[in-house]
Amino acid sequence: MHNPVLRGFNPDPSICRVGADYYIATSTFEWYPGVQIHHSTDLVNWRLVSRPLRRADQLDMRGNPDSCGVWAPCLSWADGKFWLVYTDVKRLDGAFKDAHNYIVTCATIDGDWSERTYVNSSGFDPSLFHDDDGRKWVLNMRWNHRGPGSGTNPAHDSFDGIELQEWHPDRGLTGPVFDIFAGTGLGLTEAPHLFRRDGWYYLTTAEGGTGYDHAVTMARSRHIAGPYELHPDRHLLTARFDADAPLQRVGHGQYVDTPTGEAFHTFLCGRPLPGPRGAFCALGRETGIARCIWRDGWLYLESGGQVPPVDVPGLRLRKADRPIERVFTMDTLPDEFQWLRTPFPERLFTMTGAALRLTGRESLGSWFEQALVARRQEHHAYKAETDVLADPPGWQQAAGLITYYNRHKFHACLITRELSVGRCVRVVSCLGDWPGEALTFGAPVAIPQGPVRLAVEVDGAEQRFFANAKVVGPVLDASVISDEGGRGEHASFTGAFVGMVAHDLTGQGWSADFTRFAYAGAVQSA
Repeated sequence: MHNPVLRGFNPDPSICRVGADYYIATSTFEWYPGVQIHHSTDLVNWRLVSRPLRRADQLDMRGNPDSCGVWAPCLSWADGKFWLVYTDVKRLDGAFKDAHNYIVTCATIDGDWSERTYVNSSGFDPSLFHDDDGRKWVLNMRWNHRGPGSGTNPAHDSFDGIELQEWHPDRGLTGPVFDIFAGTGLGLTEAPHLFRRDGWYYLTTAEGGTGYDHAVTMARSRHIAGPYELHPDRHLLTARFDADAPLQRVGHGQYVDTPTGEAFHTFLCGRPLPGPRGAFCALGRETGIARCIWRDGWLYLESGGQVPPVDVPGLRLRKADRPIERVFTMDTLPDEFQWLRTPFPERLFTMTGAALRLTGRESLGSWFEQALVARRQEHHAYKAETDVLADPPGWQQAAGLITYYNRHKFHACLITRELSVGRCVRVVSCLGDWPGEALTFGAPVAIPQGPVRLAVEVDGAEQRFFANAKVVGPVLDASVISDEGGRGEHASFTGAFVGMVAHDLTGQGWSADFTRFAYAGAVQSA
C-alpha cells in the first residue's frame, strides 16, 4: 500500500468496517453534494460510492464562507444501518463559529439517506459512538467564543475540550453533559472518536491545528465519562518532529481492525513540494492508513515512532492510474465532479445529452450561486482540457477553464467578448489577496468562431493555459491554489480543483456548453 490512499482533497477520514467491507467518509466543506464515502475490500484500492448529503433537507450551504460547510463527518454502522454525523459550519472568521451538528441514516451506503436530525451546536467535529449495551453517545469538541483563559483549560484557546452526552434516536440528547478530555499542551483539541477494546474506552483526538504541528492524540479510560489517561507517547501519530518526512501535517483519523484482528489507523496528511518546511501542499489534505500493533494495552505504529510510513508492507499494490476523459453524452454528472454550496444544481447546470450546459450565474467570488463544476487535483503535475461552445454577447459574460481553491485564490482562462478585439480569451487571476479580491487580467487574445479547446498544464508551482493549442498568457503561480497560498494554512482547509465555469453578471442566465473534459496526471511521486 502506498500512502496516501485517497489523493487530493480528502481530509478528516472516518473509517467504518462492515464485515469485510471498509468505508471512509471525508470532509467536503463548501463543495456539494456533501461528504465523500469511498469503499474498499483491501484497504488499498478505494472507489467513490456515495455523496450522501444531496438534498436541501440534509444540507444547504448557500452563503457559507469559504472553508465552511461540512466539517469532519463520522461514519458508523449499527442496528442494521449506516449512521453519519456531521457539522455544517456557517462562520469561519471571528470569535463565533455557528456550527450545527446533524445525523442522517441509510440502510445502504449508496442509497437515499434520511432527512437530517438536529443534534446540537456547541462545537464541531461530532462523532457517534454505539456502546455494547445499545446506548448511543455523541461527542464533539466544544467551542468557546470567549477566547483564551476562559474555559476548562486556561492554557488553551477557544478549543474548550471534548464533551460527551447520551443521544437517543427518538428523544435526542438526554442526561448530563460530561467534559471528558481537556486535551494536552499542544492544544486545538478536536475530532474525538471513541472505540472499546478489552474493557477499555479508547479516545483519539486531533490536536495542534491543521498545519505542521498536527497530531493524533490517544487516551483511555475504564469508564466512558472518564477520567482518561494519556498514551505513554501522548501522540499516536504526528510528523511535527520530523521536517524531512514525505507525509506532513499528520493528524485527525480513526481506528479500525480487520476481521482477523489486524489494527490500522487512518490519518490526514499533506505532501508539500520539495523546499523549506511550510512549502505549499498543492493537493490539500489527503487520507492515509497506517498499520498498528497493540502493546501493553496501547496502540503503536507497527513501523515504530510516530510518523506514518509512505509504504505499508503486506498489502497488495494499488491499481495504476488511468487518464480520465469525459464526453458529456450522459444524463448525469460524472462522479468525480462537484459544485459549490447549493442543493439546487439545476440552476447551475444541465446535462443536455450532448454537453454539460453551464448557466452563468454570479461571479467567481460568490458564496451563493456560482456555476462552477470541477474535480480534485490528484497529482503534483497534470494536464486538463475541455472543449467549449460559447459566444458571449459582452464582457459581463464569460466561460472557460479554471484552477480553483476559493474566491480569493484562482486562475481562469475565460472566453468572453471585448469591444477592442471581439470574441476572445483572457486569463483572470485572484492571487490570494484577502480581505479584498484584487483581480489581475491578461491581455485579450482574439479567437475565431466555433468550438474552443482550452487546456491547462500544471507542474508543481507552475501552470500555463492554452487555447486551441496556443499558449495564452504567462506562466502562472500555481502555489496560490493551495492551503498555504494567499491567506495561509491556518485559514484554509480544502484543496485544489480544476474544472469548468461560467458567469453572467447581468443576471440574465446566458449559458455555455462543455462537450468534453479530460484529466491526466503525471506519474505519482511520494
